[in-house]
Amino acid sequence: MQQQLIEQITQRVGIPADKAQAAVETVVGFLKQRLPGPIASQLDNAVSGEDSSGGVAGAAKSVGGMLGKQ
Repeated sequence: MQQQLIEQITQRVGIPADKAQAAVETVVGFLKQRLPGPIASQLDNAVSGEDSSGGVAGAAKSVGGMLGKQ
């Protein structure tokens, strides 16, 4: 998934892949520092492609549940 995200940024913003990769790593790191541990772990797994728990959708659902949304 990280590679897909890098490709999307490269295409949409028009920056080189190495700059897009740095941007993705920065954003993911920022989010992981601010999310609760289990959700940060899900995000990390989803981005690295090692997800087995619902991916970004699962992480979003967890956040929604924490905020009182189903």
